[in-house]
Amino acid sequence: MLTQLAGLSPAYFGMVMATGIVSLAAHLLAMQFVARALFLLNCVVYVVLWFLTILRLVRYPRCCFEDLIDHLRGPGFFTVVAGTCLLGSQFVLLVGEYRVAMVLWGLAAVLWVGLTYAIFAGFTVKEHKPPLQQGISGAWLLAVVATQSIAVLSALLAVHADQPYRIEMNFLALSMWLWGGMLYIWMMSLIFYRYTFFSFSPGDLSPPYWINMGAMAISTLTGSLLILNSHDAPFLLSQLPFIKGFTVFYWATGTWWIPMLLILGIWRHVYRHFPLKYDPLYWGAVFPLGMYATSTHQMIQAMGLEFLRFLPESFFYVALVVWTTVFAGFARHLLRQVTAFRLSGSAE
Repeated sequence: MLTQLAGLSPAYFGMVMATGIVSLAAHLLAMQFVARALFLLNCVVYVVLWFLTILRLVRYPRCCFEDLIDHLRGPGFFTVVAGTCLLGSQFVLLVGEYRVAMVLWGLAAVLWVGLTYAIFAGFTVKEHKPPLQQGISGAWLLAVVATQSIAVLSALLAVHADQPYRIEMNFLALSMWLWGGMLYIWMMSLIFYRYTFFSFSPGDLSPPYWINMGAMAISTLTGSLLILNSHDAPFLLSQLPFIKGFTVFYWATGTWWIPMLLILGIWRHVYRHFPLKYDPLYWGAVFPLGMYATSTHQMIQAMGLEFLRFLPESFFYVALVVWTTVFAGFARHLLRQVTAFRLSGSAE
């Protein structure tokens, strides 16, 4: 079991992200039993993952540091930030615990600053770097998701804050929203270049490539929340046409990715027969589906685009099915690990 702990994926908080966003989508679609059940599960998963992460940091600090500056595994640490913000958003919307959400927001902000500069400074100064085709993946866009998740929680908390904190939180949300969009453009340019000018094997198409879409979906959600908050912040009201335009821009970009990613998934698993087995990275494929449902719902609310009403519920059910499938794979994987541990203990 200690060996498994040493190799714990930095991206495992993607499970919190996926569970949290499916819960929030269920809440927005008035499926409260599903939303509450997933919220309770998410609280347990979050605490357990923090316990394992801290234990790994204490027992295997070298492994943690090596992961932090690894071009493929390092960006996975941003799931801690996004997962923390998603759980905070659940506390705001599902149970109205704003103080708990504020604590989670503060923790996420500290983690965002620390991880952003530690990871990208590490990538910059390390002596031996992989070539582009081996060093970049869709997981890099988790940095965008982490940035936008802070913007989302800031916008949600701003509604319940007194002045002048309400304006300040909305300004922070706007700033993070814009920076996240700029970061997406930088990273997506490299990822698209890697797509089209380097050879691509089925093993290269890891599940985090769905973050290509998920990063734009959460950007859409942030823009929609800013539109809904604009009546409380004059500077948002003055920029409303700009915010609306970019919100649709983000949504349209995310929507474009969905057929492309489906085609690539069929190529990987059907045409090239790549085995479909549990991997913690698959949580990174659940999150974008739930986020697309949530962000589209909120964009409809913010901009009155009623002709899109069929999309949120459709994508919610897809996200719920995929979440259930990945969770079943996780449960089987965990059962195998426990069984193997018991057998090794009895053999000794």
